[in-house]
Amino acid sequence: MKKLPIGVQDYKELITDYIYVDKTKYLHELITSGKFYFLSRPRRFGKSLTISTLYYLFKGEKDLFEGTYIYDKWEFKEYPVIRINLLDVSTENEQSFKYGLLEIIKEEAERYGITIENTNYKYAFNELIIKLSQKERVVILVDEYEKPILDNINNKEKAEKYREILRDFYVSIKSKDEYIKFVFMTGITKFTKTGVFSALNNLNDISLNKKYAQMLGYTQEELESNFKEHIKETAIEMNMEEKELLKNLKMYYNGFSFDGENSVYNPFSILRFFNEMEFQNYWFESGSPSFLYEYIKGKKIRYEDLVKYPVSELDFSTREIEEANASIFFTQAGYLTFKGIKRLGLRKKYILDYPNIEVKNSFSKIILEANYGIRETEQIETTIYERIYEKDIEGIIKEIKRIISAIPYNLHKKEESYYHSLIYTILASAGLNVTAEELTNLGRSDIVIEENVIYIMEIKIDKSAEKVLNQIKEMKYYEKYKEKEIYIIGININSEKRNIDEYKIEKI
Repeated sequence: MKKLPIGVQDYKELITDYIYVDKTKYLHELITSGKFYFLSRPRRFGKSLTISTLYYLFKGEKDLFEGTYIYDKWEFKEYPVIRINLLDVSTENEQSFKYGLLEIIKEEAERYGITIENTNYKYAFNELIIKLSQKERVVILVDEYEKPILDNINNKEKAEKYREILRDFYVSIKSKDEYIKFVFMTGITKFTKTGVFSALNNLNDISLNKKYAQMLGYTQEELESNFKEHIKETAIEMNMEEKELLKNLKMYYNGFSFDGENSVYNPFSILRFFNEMEFQNYWFESGSPSFLYEYIKGKKIRYEDLVKYPVSELDFSTREIEEANASIFFTQAGYLTFKGIKRLGLRKKYILDYPNIEVKNSFSKIILEANYGIRETEQIETTIYERIYEKDIEGIIKEIKRIISAIPYNLHKKEESYYHSLIYTILASAGLNVTAEELTNLGRSDIVIEENVIYIMEIKIDKSAEKVLNQIKEMKYYEKYKEKEIYIIGININSEKRNIDEYKIEKI
C-alpha cells in the first residue's frame, strides 16, 4: 500500500513513494492550448504540487511521468524554468521585501550558472529572463503570488505599498513576452483589473472556468479509485461499512465547488483522515484561526451576511482583497464555496454556503466567540450533540436559550434573520449536519438538522409557536425526508425578552 503524501509538495518525491492522483490531463490541456495562466485556489489544495509537476514537465524528465496521462502526449523537451515562491520572502518592511525578491532572482540565476549584475529586483528579473532565453524560451512558475498582501490584509496602507512593488515586479512577465514559453501563476485570491496585474492583462484566469473546476482537489471517482486500500482498511478499523464511510467522508470533506456544479474533496483533510482514521477538522485547524477571529470580530460577520446574496464572477475582481466584501474573501479562502447557480436571464450568479461539516463546525465556533463572546464552544458541542442523539429536543432548546441569554443585550437585533443566523450557528458549532436553506435563497424551511433523525425548525418573532408549527405543516417542508423519523419544531422569539419564550414540538 502506497504512502499518504501528507505535506509532500515535490512531484519527483511524491511519484516515487506516495499515492499520486493523476492530474496531468489538465496540465496537458494548459500547455498545449495557451501560454499565460492564472489559477486561484484555497490553501492546501495542491497549488504547490501543481507548480512542481509543471517544473518537471518542462525540465523534460519523462521517466517521472510513466503511467500518467501525459506520458506519451508531450514532447518532454527541456526548457529553462524560473520558480518563484513568495512564501520565501520576508514582509517585515519594504526594504526586506525588495531584498527578498532580488535574492529569489539571484538564486534562480545561480542554478543555471548565471550572474545577475542588476541590484534592483525589477531589472534583475528582466536580466534573468533575457539571459536564460539565449538557449530556449523561458518557463515562469509563480506560487503564492499575493502572499505579502495577504500577510497585511488588516493593514491597508502596507498592503497597497506591497501591491505596488509586486505590480512593478510582475510587469516583466508581459514586457518580455518574446522570451517566454509558458507562465503559470497561483495564489489564494483572484486579482483585480487595477491591482497587481493591471499591467499583465494577457493572463488567462481559469479560476472559475468549468473546464478546470476539478483540476485541484479529489473528485469522488478519484477518491474511490486511488484510495481503495485505505478505504477498506479504515472501514474495518472504524467498524463501519465502506458505503457508510464514503457517505460520511462526503459530508465532512467534500463540497468545495469552483463552478457551482462540480465538487471536490479537500485533499489535505482526506490524507489526514486516512492517516488518523478519525473524523476531525484537519484542514480548518491547520490554518490561521487567530487571524479569522480578528477579521470576523472587526467586521461583525454573521452567517446570514455571508450567504444572503448570490455573487457574480465580476464580484471577485472589482475590489482589492482587503476591501472586498467578507463573502468574497471567505469564498476565495475556502471557508465558503459555490453551492449552486442562480440564473437571471443571461446572467449567472453563484449561491454561497459552507462547503462541508468540517468548515461549518469550526467556522461557526469562531463566529460564536468573535461576535457573541461565547467561549465555551467545546462544552456546547458536547451538550448539543448528546441531546441530539438522545432525541432530547427540549434539552437542545434549553441549551440554546442558555447560550442566547449569555449574549449582551446590545448585540441583539429585533430581526428574524438575526435569530435564524444565531441559532443556526449554535447548532453548526456542535458539528451537526445542519442546513439553513432559506438563507441560501432556496426558499425552504429555516433550519434542518439531518442526522439519524430529521429535525425541522421554523423561527418567528412575536408569534405563537402553534402558528409557527402550522406553517411547517402547510408548506410540507418535511416531504423530502419522509422516509426517516421526523420532528418538527415551531419556535417563537420574544422580542422584549430577546430569547425563546415558547416552542412546540410534533413528531410527523
